[in-house]
Amino acid sequence: MKKIFVYVPINGVIEAITPAVRIFQTANDFLAANGLPPKFKVELTGLKKTITLSEGPYTITVDRLLKDVSEADLFIVPALLHPSMATAVEANSAAFPQLTALHAKGTEMASLCLGAFLLAATGVLDGKKCSTHWAYYNEFMQLYPQVTIASGSVITDEAGVYSSGGANSIWNLLLYLVEKYTNREMAILLAKFFAIDIDRNSQNAFSIFKGQKDHPDEDIIKAQDFIEKNISERIAIDQLASMIAVSRRSFERRFKQATNNTVLEYIQRVRIEAAKRKFESRRLNINEVMYDVGYTDTKAFRDVFKKVTGLTPIEYRNKYYKPNLDISFTPGYGLS
Repeated sequence: MKKIFVYVPINGVIEAITPAVRIFQTANDFLAANGLPPKFKVELTGLKKTITLSEGPYTITVDRLLKDVSEADLFIVPALLHPSMATAVEANSAAFPQLTALHAKGTEMASLCLGAFLLAATGVLDGKKCSTHWAYYNEFMQLYPQVTIASGSVITDEAGVYSSGGANSIWNLLLYLVEKYTNREMAILLAKFFAIDIDRNSQNAFSIFKGQKDHPDEDIIKAQDFIEKNISERIAIDQLASMIAVSRRSFERRFKQATNNTVLEYIQRVRIEAAKRKFESRRLNINEVMYDVGYTDTKAFRDVFKKVTGLTPIEYRNKYYKPNLDISFTPGYGLS
């Protein structure tokens, strides 16, 4: 029987804690219904016996204090949330030695969504790739440069250390783990029971590119603004460098340092974000949108769009366009 502990973080999120318990307990229920013994023993653990969570009037009483957990097959770190993720993680710092000790003994570790921040703080993720919620990539990279973000990934699996992307992606990782510990049939049964889209492998289609302007380089912000206001025009790197009176080499270096994108990557992201907004708000044909956002080659547009979103332009339009739904001017939606 697999011993699974679900950590209840200080500043934890209820929506990430209960699924981690429910899915393994439901697997046991299905096994019992077929006259088979349970495969999972799941317990909640934490630094205190009773923990108040970050949002809503929720408190959880754990089954066992973390200091009393000496061995486990799998240790799950659910999401935590706070205006400052560094503050949220620091509130759980007393848990770090126990998590690293369990990992050193061979315990597999899994982070759910923003739980990656806490797991990264223990050092368990050093030198590895992991996923987390797409909206927190920049903050994560600033706090943990020793960890590589698997951009867009719903699930990562590196030597018994797992992570999931944002929000509902936690269910995909939990299904992945159930399948690993049981079989494909059980994973499919649970996917149907919980109405989960099994094998979803990218969260790119859900991401919103916000321009990555949380940096102090005002010259680069000026160049970013120019790109965003001129997406249908041909934009040369030399032109942008001239705008702020620096060499091309210096401009490219500063741009990459400030935005975590090359200039060409940034132009692509801005154009594809604009294309997404157009597909969502009106039923335009592919060529109309392509020309509006500065592309003239259908194949190039399709390839870049799929690379960024995980979907072809037609697939994206069919998935997200709804008649009579105008979201193009919603405050805060899209570029900022």
